[in-house]
Amino acid sequence: MSVKIKLTCTISGIVLLLLVLNVILNVYSMGVNLRAEIEKRMLHSGSELEASFQRYAMNYETVETATDDRLKAVSIAVSDRLSDNGGQIGKNRLSEIAAQLDISTVSLLLPSAGGYIVKASSDSAELGRTYDLSKYRLQVVGANPNPEESFKFWSGTSGQPERLESRGFKRSFYANAKQSYIISCVIRDAQPAPFEIFPYTEPGQRGGSYLLEISAFNPDMLDKEAVPTKAEAPTVEQMKQHSLIFGIYTYRVPGEDLKHIREAAQTNRHVFDYDSSFGGRALIKTFLPVQGPIPYVIGLVMDKKSTMLLMEQQRTNEIYISAILLLAVVICSYFLSDLLLRPLRTIVWKVNEVSFGRFDESIKVKRKDELGLLAERVNTMSKNLGMYTNKLKSAFEENRSMKEYLESFIHHTTDAIHVTDLDGRITRVNEAFEELFGYSAEEAAGIQLPLVPDHLKDEEQQIVALLIAGEPLAARETIRVTKDGRWLDVSVTTSPIRDKYGVIHAIANITRDMTVRNKMEELLRRSEKLTTVGQLAAGVAHEIRNPLTTLRGFLQLQQQTNKLNPRHIDLMLSELDRINLIVGEFLILAKPQATRFEVKDVRYILGDVVSLLDSQAHLCNIIIVTRYMDKPCLVSCEENQLKQVFINVLKNAIEAMPSGGEIHIAVSDEAGQAAVTITDSGVGIPEEMIAKLGDPFITGKETGTGLGIMVSQRIIQSHHGAMDIRSKVGQGTTVTITLPLLQAAGGTYAEIGITADYKRKLGESG
Repeated sequence: MSVKIKLTCTISGIVLLLLVLNVILNVYSMGVNLRAEIEKRMLHSGSELEASFQRYAMNYETVETATDDRLKAVSIAVSDRLSDNGGQIGKNRLSEIAAQLDISTVSLLLPSAGGYIVKASSDSAELGRTYDLSKYRLQVVGANPNPEESFKFWSGTSGQPERLESRGFKRSFYANAKQSYIISCVIRDAQPAPFEIFPYTEPGQRGGSYLLEISAFNPDMLDKEAVPTKAEAPTVEQMKQHSLIFGIYTYRVPGEDLKHIREAAQTNRHVFDYDSSFGGRALIKTFLPVQGPIPYVIGLVMDKKSTMLLMEQQRTNEIYISAILLLAVVICSYFLSDLLLRPLRTIVWKVNEVSFGRFDESIKVKRKDELGLLAERVNTMSKNLGMYTNKLKSAFEENRSMKEYLESFIHHTTDAIHVTDLDGRITRVNEAFEELFGYSAEEAAGIQLPLVPDHLKDEEQQIVALLIAGEPLAARETIRVTKDGRWLDVSVTTSPIRDKYGVIHAIANITRDMTVRNKMEELLRRSEKLTTVGQLAAGVAHEIRNPLTTLRGFLQLQQQTNKLNPRHIDLMLSELDRINLIVGEFLILAKPQATRFEVKDVRYILGDVVSLLDSQAHLCNIIIVTRYMDKPCLVSCEENQLKQVFINVLKNAIEAMPSGGEIHIAVSDEAGQAAVTITDSGVGIPEEMIAKLGDPFITGKETGTGLGIMVSQRIIQSHHGAMDIRSKVGQGTTVTITLPLLQAAGGTYAEIGITADYKRKLGESG
């Protein structure tokens, strides 16, 4: 699919999404507004209906009160016109009284088993009829302490169970203490016309109203009687006795409707039901609570389909408009994409040229927008790629030459080179390796050769582990085994080979045969020893000759005089002691010493020496002041030899301070070296003599031989350290001894040539 089609589809898809969202939002907004309008209209209709019914109720109550007052007055007037003997009063007399008082019927009732029975009446049809006064409203009026003046008055509308009279008449019952009968009067009821709900409902009959039906429910009677389908507007009294007060109830959903009616009555809030249906017809029902002397709930029902028809039409229009807009966008985006992508064709052509290595031709840029800037960058990229390609070609030739040179160097060097993987299998060797160890490249490839003696394998594994851990290792002298079993003294340099991610995947070993060099060094050491022995012999001969000359003289004198002089004997013994001292120090220097290096803390060694010489220092009025560093100061050493060095230096310091003073001893860490500084405030050493210290019999003391400093220097050198002596006459001397410092973490052990076993001991010592 081309970019133009993709761009057109992308733009069209975005516009389609926006149009769909617009339709959804419009429909949703229209639905919300329509629902709000429906609720507003239904609440308005409910309010109008409530107000109309309230006016009707007030009018009815007014007429009812006036009718009761008239019936009461008429009943009293009838009572006044009748004699006490109700049996002598006939129809004519009662008809005459009814005509005089303008009432419909006058009847006289006496008690009977079923209530009160009519004994006389102006209407013959009333004779023998029985009435239950408990079904009428009792009004006790005219109450008086005098029993003869009190009376009772009942009133109510016609239509009682005893007789269904035509609407518009009202009956009353009057009884007093003077008469033994009850007077019943009937007058035409002046009650207003029944309450009509037709202006609000029945759209087909009443001007196209939106309401289908209106109902008024008494919540307290819903559980006491079934709700009828239709009810005329009742009297106020009957509102308490019926579940449907007025209106029509045909669109009924009993369970849901009763729940909504009770909810509206209990919460005194409007309840709307948008999901109701009856006979497959979607409805919207509203239940409005009305508070008054008799609380009731008005139910309004409207057709949901006709109400939502406007929203459906609007949604259809939105979809049609969106479809037209989408089609226009697709057409416009297609041509717009072609216009925008036209410069890209030129850029694609240039990129194709660059991909084939043709960098000469450039794009003609006529635009100054982003595409023009892109074309300029492509031209610049093409030029740079051409330049870099030429450089890469040159670099490739240089790398090829360097590779050939390195290959030649590897194969023609006298050092044996072999590469192993992390499991010890050999992957590559050079010609020198084949000559040194006797294995051919084909024999060595892919196997582990027994190049390391058995007693050194553990040490070799520890060195490889250190190398993999990232610790640098210096060249080390060790032993290797050839194919024919010969042991070779070699110097091995081991280094890691890493991949492009920096992970070690192989190990390179460079092995140099040290046999010839070791023989030369041995000859050189012997030559140096002979030279040193010659110097020592000459010095010893010179130093011993003087005491021997003195001894010879005294012996000749004793021989001539044949006398034994005690003073001469003391002098002769003193000279013999001097000869013994010189010979003893010579033997110490010349005698081979067996050394066994161990990891020790210099601070503890100095502590032992200070404790040994502290008493001698106090006798000479000298104070030894120490200052050690806090952290461990570990070195690989022969403890007794180091003690001999410190004893020699401290004795020299004590002897250089005949008048007493202080000797300062400090231990510090200086760049990975343990520095021991011993400072005195003695007589000092002349500057010209400092350079000669360490030569046999060069000393500033009258009875010294100079061999102590020489022995100390040799011991420090054997520990790979150094001794520095600085002094000024009359101010004192400072001797600084430095030894390689072992570090438990982050340090290097290869600098002093110790094995991995010493590292283990160091770790155990903490």
